[in-house]
Amino acid sequence: MSKLLLAVIFIGLHVMALNGESLKVGKKSDVVQKHIQEQMQREQKYAKEQKFYQGKDYNLSAVEVDQSDLDSIPTIEPENDFDMTDVYRDDI
Repeated sequence: MSKLLLAVIFIGLHVMALNGESLKVGKKSDVVQKHIQEQMQREQKYAKEQKFYQGKDYNLSAVEVDQSDLDSIPTIEPENDFDMTDVYRDDI
């Protein structure tokens, strides 16, 4: 009787192990599909960003600066000319 019970338990464990392996394979394929979807979304985002950075579809001529206007802007000189050598002097 104990041999029969032991055989039934052994067969039950074997069946459970086989079911676990098939679940792992199913989970792996789900994980792979999830990673593929994430990568596709990243690629779409990258393509959209590259379209923006290349600027082929944008007309920015309205905000261009005329070089003759830059000449009329005065140069602002600094009020105090900082000298880095003063930082390292010991006699001050």
